[in-house]
Amino acid sequence: MSRKTLIAPSILSADFSLLGEEVEAVSKAGADWIHLDVMDGHFVPNITFGPPVIKAIRNRTDKVFDCHLMIAPADPFLGAFADAGCDVITVHAEATIHLDRSLQAIRNLGCKAGVSLNPSTPETAIEYVLDRLDLILMMTVNPGFGGQAFIPAVVEKVRRVKSMIGNRPIQIEIDGGVTPETAPLVARAGADVLVAGSAVFKGGREAYAGNIRALRAAADAPGLATLGSR
Repeated sequence: MSRKTLIAPSILSADFSLLGEEVEAVSKAGADWIHLDVMDGHFVPNITFGPPVIKAIRNRTDKVFDCHLMIAPADPFLGAFADAGCDVITVHAEATIHLDRSLQAIRNLGCKAGVSLNPSTPETAIEYVLDRLDLILMMTVNPGFGGQAFIPAVVEKVRRVKSMIGNRPIQIEIDGGVTPETAPLVARAGADVLVAGSAVFKGGREAYAGNIRALRAAADAPGLATLGSR
């Protein structure tokens, strides 16, 4: 059975001096979503950008704006990110005390609600909010910086989450160390959306389309994948 894995380039790896043009370029190159990694220097050891930057680039594409909030607390800022034009807002299970309340707030703002899990967080932490979710974002690196190495142990966790979801219409997204080598591992475990930064933006704009095609082809190719296979 054929399938199409969605590719969500992370603008964390884009040229920030030309961010609007980069968003346009990667959208035209075949991106399905635009992934927005928001970091606060508190929940994670890095600072990126906030709602004003997102709002400034919103008119550069009609692609889904997939906002990954690596901030604590998140609730006071949900409205600002929705107003900036985010379509999906994901909060970390580890960063909020009242997760159910946060997810309800996101949906009440008219956005799709996502939850993210760090590699060390068990999937059972979100079992009670499955009916509030549109997306589960699974970190395959420790959040905070781009360009980190993929953590293979998370692949089996993806399978468990896929089983836990059952027939619910919840997408599984993978963020961290996604390359043509690792994409098949998580895709065959049940992932629907792959976030990629370095793997998409390497080589300059003329390479973006080829990089995206390579990721999607690897994820959707038939056969059994193992880490280290080519």
